[in-house]
Amino acid sequence: MNTLVHPVDEVLPTPKLFTLGLQHVLVMYAGAVAVPLIVGRALKLPPEDVAFLISADLFVCGIVTLIQAFGATQWFGIKLPVMMGVTFAAVGPMVAMANVQSGPEGARAIFGAIMAAGVISMLIAPLVSRLLRFFPPVVTGTIILVIGVSLMRIGINWIFGNPVGPTAPQIVDPAHADWLKAVTEGAVAAGLPEAPAGLALAPRMNNPAYAPLGNILVSAIVLGSILLIAKFGRGFIANISVLLGIVVGVVIAIAMGTMHFDKVGEAAWFGLITPFHFGMPTFDPIMIVTMTLVMIVVMIESTGMFLALGDMTGRKITQPMLSAGLRTDGLGTLIGGVFNTFPYTSFSQNVGLVGVTGIKSRFVCVAGGIIMLALGLMPKMGALVESVPTMVLGGAGLVMFGMVAATGIRILSGVNFATNRNNLFIVAVSLGFGMIPLIAPNFKMWMWHDLHPLIESGILLASISAVVLNAFFNGASGSVEEAKGAALAADH
Repeated sequence: MNTLVHPVDEVLPTPKLFTLGLQHVLVMYAGAVAVPLIVGRALKLPPEDVAFLISADLFVCGIVTLIQAFGATQWFGIKLPVMMGVTFAAVGPMVAMANVQSGPEGARAIFGAIMAAGVISMLIAPLVSRLLRFFPPVVTGTIILVIGVSLMRIGINWIFGNPVGPTAPQIVDPAHADWLKAVTEGAVAAGLPEAPAGLALAPRMNNPAYAPLGNILVSAIVLGSILLIAKFGRGFIANISVLLGIVVGVVIAIAMGTMHFDKVGEAAWFGLITPFHFGMPTFDPIMIVTMTLVMIVVMIESTGMFLALGDMTGRKITQPMLSAGLRTDGLGTLIGGVFNTFPYTSFSQNVGLVGVTGIKSRFVCVAGGIIMLALGLMPKMGALVESVPTMVLGGAGLVMFGMVAATGIRILSGVNFATNRNNLFIVAVSLGFGMIPLIAPNFKMWMWHDLHPLIESGILLASISAVVLNAFFNGASGSVEEAKGAALAADH
C-alpha cells in the first residue's frame, strides 16, 4: 500500500470493494425503499407505478452516491465515504401534498416542487453553513424527534390498516346501503323529491379488514425478530437487523399465502428508468416553498454529518468541500425530481458504519453506488419490494421510524436544560406544533386552500417553531462543534 495515499482515497481490491459496498447497501436498503412505498401509496398509485418509484429511487440513490463519493468536477461531491438516500424529513410534506392531490397529477406536482427545490438548494448551498448558528442541537434534535413521531403514524397504519378506505375501522353495513338505494329509487319513481346531494349512511359496522389478529401477529413476529437480531447479532448482522426482520416476515407471509408474486413474474429483469414517467411536472409556488424549507433543514443535517465524517476519516473539511457536498444534495434532489423520485441526503447509518468498520475509503461507497444503480435497473426488485404486505412492513416501520425519534431524543440529551429553562419551552411548544396535523388534521379547513400543503406537515410547523423560538430565547447560538456533536449522536 502506498503510504502517501490518504485512507479516504485508497482503492481497495475489487472483491473487497464489492463486499464492503454491498454491506453499505444492505444497511440502508430498508430505509431507502420505505419512502417510495409511503409516498406511492399516499398518491394512490397502482402497484406497478409504486414498483417503478422504488426502482427509480434505487437508481437515483446510486447516481447521487457516485457523484457525492467519487466527485464530479470541483463543484459537486464531497469525496468522502457517503451513501446518499431519500430523506425522511420530506415524507410528511410529500404525504400532505398527496392528500391534497393524488394520482399522476399529484405526482407531477410533487416532482415539480422537488426539482425547483433542488435548483434553489444548489444556489444557496454556499450560504447554508452560515446558517448553522440558527440550528443548534435544541433545534435539530426537536425537528428529528418530530420527524420520527410523525412517521410513526405510517408504521402503525401499516400494522392495523388506514383510517379511511377499504381498511377503515368501520364501514357502511351493506344491508343498510341496499335499503337506502331501494328507498331512493322508489321515492323518485313515486314523484317525491330527490335525495339531497351527498346524502350517505354513516359507517357503523366493524370492518373485518381492519386490525385482523393475524396481521398483528405477523407484525409482532417481525418486530420481535428485529429486536432479537439486534441483541444477539454481532457486527454487520446487527446492523441489518431491520432488513433481516423483514425477510422473516416475508417468509411467514409466503407461508400464509398473503404475499403474491404475480407482479414480480410480470416485471422485466432489465428496464431503463425514464424521466418524467408521469408526464411533465407542474410547479406550485407553495409546494416549492415547502420543499425548499425541507431542503434547508436537510442541508443543515448534512453539514453536521460531513463535519463529523471529516473527523472520523481524518480529512479536514474545507469550505469548498462543504459547499460541494451540500450542492450535491441539491443536484441529487433535482435529479430525483427528473427521474420520478425524491430529495436526497447522506444516510446517517452509513456514516455510523464507517466508524464501526474503520474502513475510510470513499471507493467502498462508490462500489455501493454502482450496486444501487444496478438494482434500480432491475424492475423485478422494485416489484418484489412492492409486493411485501404492509403487515410485514409495519413491524419494521415501528423500529425504523421510532429510531428516527430516538435519534432526536439522543441529540436533545446533550442540550442544556438544567441552567437554560428556555430550551424546555423551545422543545415543548415546537413538539406541540408538530402534533397539530396528527391530532387535528382538519385544523386548516377554513384557511387559504393553497396554504394547506405548507401547514399540513407537522415537521415543517415544528421546524419553523423551533428556529423562531430558539432565535427569540437564545439568539443565534449554534456552532460548528455543536453540529458535529449532534451528527455523531445521530450516527451511533
